[in-house]
Amino acid sequence: MQARIRDRVLEELYRRAVAVRDEIPAAVPPYRNLPHTLVAGGFERGVKLNIDLFFDYLRSGVLPAEEDTREVVEIALGRVRDGEPLEEVLGRYSIGAEFIWNEIRAVATGDERELLSDSALQMLHYITMMQTRIATAVVRRVHDPRWELLERRRAIADALLTGRDPIEWADEPAIAVPDAFLVAVFRFGAARGAETSELRHRIEAIPGVFLRLDSGGWTALLPLQPGDDGTATAAALATRLPAQPAGQSAQPAPFWVGVTVAPTRTLVPGVFTEARILAELGRCLDRPHMVCRRSDLMFEYTVAAGGSARAGLAAVLAPLDPQPLLAETLEVFVDTGFNQLATARLLNIHRNTVTYRLARVHELTGLDPHRPTDAMTLSAARIARRLESASFAP
Repeated sequence: MQARIRDRVLEELYRRAVAVRDEIPAAVPPYRNLPHTLVAGGFERGVKLNIDLFFDYLRSGVLPAEEDTREVVEIALGRVRDGEPLEEVLGRYSIGAEFIWNEIRAVATGDERELLSDSALQMLHYITMMQTRIATAVVRRVHDPRWELLERRRAIADALLTGRDPIEWADEPAIAVPDAFLVAVFRFGAARGAETSELRHRIEAIPGVFLRLDSGGWTALLPLQPGDDGTATAAALATRLPAQPAGQSAQPAPFWVGVTVAPTRTLVPGVFTEARILAELGRCLDRPHMVCRRSDLMFEYTVAAGGSARAGLAAVLAPLDPQPLLAETLEVFVDTGFNQLATARLLNIHRNTVTYRLARVHELTGLDPHRPTDAMTLSAARIARRLESASFAP
């Protein structure tokens, strides 16, 4: 292929690769064991850098120098440090490259197909080089005492949260493992990389904290000092959380923290379950308050902890799906404390219209919003439906 034609074809392939890049997060889930909001920015940045580096290699015929790939390696290293298995980080290179290659090849012309075939060996060289550099960096970092300390603290958190003995991870040198903790589970809304990373660093800086990341966010185990029932530690945690902008108290928070207290280590797993439910309630119900306590969510917690009964409750409101006005009226009626006059005022309709619509709700669901027991069932059904639609996953 002539040099001039090759350059033109190469630029067209690069343009298509950049276009396909935006489809990769959906096709290749980034770091499934870590919270998407924490890693999305790094994942997208890494994909962009890899495409640019690979096409520079195709243009010049020279593999990128170590300095050129330093940022990409650091992104991958950060994911391993956060708890992502090394084999998954490395394997993503092959998966991502195959996805882009197949997408480009599916619409390639004759010259483009020829160049793609000629570049297959260079693609293999590039992937092998990046996997080697990442693996080498991980091996070097393993011998870093700070890396080892973080690994051991994460192992202690895992042991505590699953009811195993953490002491085997605490020796040589000793890491103090207290007996009582404030368990704080973080779940995120629409916040993205930089904000969540900054928040995580604030939490990591709390003396004695044990932190573990998972696919929904992370869990922090904050040591309780003697005589503290959790009030002082919860207040100290609140100072680490960013303040919500003035005038946005009614808006959903950017993230939610379910907090509970474990007076002893043996209670940590059960308390952890409760904290996860509370954090997920905050997320699914779009609560305006970041900190979620059971005392503030007693009714909602009872519905959320219902397990299989939750889906049945959610189905109670299914007959209202074709009737959005009825569903809206019921929603406002419940939110106003079952006050018909207030409902009519908020919806800007006559009170008799509210009466008619609530009667229709009774006909369709079999539950009368004016009867206390039926009203409670409808309230619980409304919460259950919101949890189900928001993919409640404690």
